[in-house]
Amino acid sequence: MRILIVEDEKRLAETLADIITENKDTADVCHDGQKGLDHALSGIYDAVILDVMLPHINGFDIVRCMREQGNTTPVLMLTAKGELEDRITGLNNGADYYLTKPFETPELLACLKAITRRGGEMKSEELTYGDIEVSLAASELICRGRSVRLGAKELELIRLLMANQGILLPKENIYLKIWGYEGEAEDSIVEVYLSFLRKKLDHIGSKVKISVVRRVGYRLEVRE
Repeated sequence: MRILIVEDEKRLAETLADIITENKDTADVCHDGQKGLDHALSGIYDAVILDVMLPHINGFDIVRCMREQGNTTPVLMLTAKGELEDRITGLNNGADYYLTKPFETPELLACLKAITRRGGEMKSEELTYGDIEVSLAASELICRGRSVRLGAKELELIRLLMANQGILLPKENIYLKIWGYEGEAEDSIVEVYLSFLRKKLDHIGSKVKISVVRRVGYRLEVRE
């Protein structure tokens, strides 16, 4: 998953990012409310960890703006403000869960798992489409008994395509979802990794293909 952390305490933000990456997910960090809102509205994140007291825009207003604009990304509010009234405000504005500081790492990860599971996106250890299966635990692409290992970015890319079956994904969205706003790679890297995946699909004899609609996007299809 790609998690957005909006936290102005830089040391805590770094700690949260370390927890996320050690859990084999990806973390992007913002230290002010306006930038956090802009990132959250992009729709590229699986969840947002959101502080309340932030420069420019507070966390309550961020989650309210997200929901008003139809953004359903799960939000975990993480803050020192633990009064009942604050918790009610956060939840009423659209937050999915409210966790107060200090917190324990297992509790944080359990909360993230719970709110992303409720979000409805594919979270199982095995994903299927057409004649292929992807094992997230083993990082393998499988077709009728034949398998091939996937690199980390290849795994993220095939998971993204499978989670959006039939939907055309623009190259920019793919890049942001996998490499993030702070990514230093050229946007042509998307085509490079799509080429890697196409070769591996052919290698295992799959009928699944990655199709492209010029200037629109990419999607998975099953060849007749």
